[in-house]
Amino acid sequence: MSLKTCSVFCGSRSGHSPRYTEVARTLGEALAHNGLTLVYGGGQAGLMGSVADATLRAGGPVKGIIPSFLEAREVLHAGVTDLDVTEDMPSRKAKLFDLADAYIILPGGFGTLDEFAEVLVNKQLGLHNKPIIILNVEEWANPLLATLQASITQGFAEDHAQQFYSVVESVPAAIELLKKA
Repeated sequence: MSLKTCSVFCGSRSGHSPRYTEVARTLGEALAHNGLTLVYGGGQAGLMGSVADATLRAGGPVKGIIPSFLEAREVLHAGVTDLDVTEDMPSRKAKLFDLADAYIILPGGFGTLDEFAEVLVNKQLGLHNKPIIILNVEEWANPLLATLQASITQGFAEDHAQQFYSVVESVPAAIELLKKA
């Protein structure tokens, strides 16, 4: 695998389904077993904490990036291999984007959607050609995918815009896409 790092965008909460946490842990283990460094939001809570903990337990390196004002709110993950504290959210996002060779999107809230939208737009504009993978755990992303399709159908995005991202249902499928990148 030529990729070295993968940013995972996901919730600082765990969501209502225990399956979300299970998949976050499975992804963390898979990243470690495939020699990838996890780059993520630096928190210990929610799915962010689950993916980081699993990567660390499996022996993989973890790069956390958290803005100073979220240190206490999200309870920064002191156990990560490398932790950067940034001045603000834009600085955090810039590092999350720049340090990654690929992006995987797990269930999450508004911050996750913001991160996904920015890497998607940057890919649309030709500013990067990195893989963007939506891991559609329990179909959580179906409303998002419908909105993206509506943008295409209604003429607000290119007909080929779906080629900017991939949608998978499982961690093995996501890892397989990373291996092909």
